[in-house]
Amino acid sequence: MIDISPSSILSHLPPYLFTKISLLKKEAFEKKLDVIDLGMGNPDMPTPAHIVDILCDSIKHHKNTHRYPQAKGIPKFRKAIVQWMSRRFGVELDYENEVLALIGSKEGIAHICMAYLEAKDYALVCDPSYPVHFNGVALAGAKIFRMPLLEKNNYLPDFTKIPTKILQKTKIMFLNYPNNPTAAVVEDLSFWKETIHFCKKYDILLVSDNAYSELTFGNYYAPSIFEFSGAKNVALEFHSFSKTFNMAGWRLGWVCGNKKLLYPLEKFKSFLDYGPPLFIQLAGVAALNGHQNCIRELSRVYEKRMQKMVHGLKKNGWKAKETKATMYVWAGLPNCLAKEGSLSVAERLLKETGVVVSPGVSFGESGEGYARMSLVTHDKRFHDALIRISKFTKSAMQNHS
Repeated sequence: MIDISPSSILSHLPPYLFTKISLLKKEAFEKKLDVIDLGMGNPDMPTPAHIVDILCDSIKHHKNTHRYPQAKGIPKFRKAIVQWMSRRFGVELDYENEVLALIGSKEGIAHICMAYLEAKDYALVCDPSYPVHFNGVALAGAKIFRMPLLEKNNYLPDFTKIPTKILQKTKIMFLNYPNNPTAAVVEDLSFWKETIHFCKKYDILLVSDNAYSELTFGNYYAPSIFEFSGAKNVALEFHSFSKTFNMAGWRLGWVCGNKKLLYPLEKFKSFLDYGPPLFIQLAGVAALNGHQNCIRELSRVYEKRMQKMVHGLKKNGWKAKETKATMYVWAGLPNCLAKEGSLSVAERLLKETGVVVSPGVSFGESGEGYARMSLVTHDKRFHDALIRISKFTKSAMQNHS
């Protein structure tokens, strides 16, 4: 075997959160545990049939869909995105220059770091956050300044806490609302206006990760950043089919915004990939142009699951609140478990009960003391999960006393 090491950048990154969880799940399966997986945000419900039908028809009957696609996305796909953005948000875009197809938004977010950042640069990353926001910066060799998301601030960053000397070296800010992992939403829309002004003042590219814009409950409406004046001068917005249409494994998304801001990512990707397969893009067109009732039905399922989970957790001493969006519950650990730490609690919960949750600290230092629970299993399984969590918590209470 040759003696060769990976890059120092890669070596300094810890194992990816869900890789470690997968190893623990494997051990649980080997011990014949009945695993209830609330870890990864991996939708359990099927992709709507009309989307699947288009995919199958394209693969079977249109041989050209097996050829290389256009790297930026076929015109039909980009036009469908523009029309959807107009209907959904009232936002007008140029399909030729202001839309870029992605092999899932995670890929695009990681690559935009490489397209823009150098070793001397900083990126402003929320803490806790979706791991690719900080991992993408790290892989690009740049520096991270973490913006704590605290419950007392409604999980919004406080820009006044960022030193001016950091801002002068900052190129990118990542924001994600509705938020993963905290499920927080922005209710005071002046936040977006202030953020746009802030980014313009310091010449910062605002990356709005809007993957959960459609998974909202009740009367809550999640906006696009481009609904606010001046956003096109500072922002790019990422969208995903994974959660909206239960197409996580299909790997399809897009980014949109000003041509000048978008071009470095388009250029970077042109060296690395050919974009999503044509037949998947055509299925994406069917998703965007087809009836949107499936989205509302999906949201109602997640809302019902969220309410059940929050109610059950609160009865057992966990600190959980009902949310207005996403597919997650962000739950504070009970007092009897808080000192143990979220990573240890998550590991023990899996080993002892078979229930998988994501430790809050895996999303950032400010996530310590919390666990994220993904609402991605059959409705009847939440009852079983809550029974097991209840027994686990009561045992901890007895040991604590």
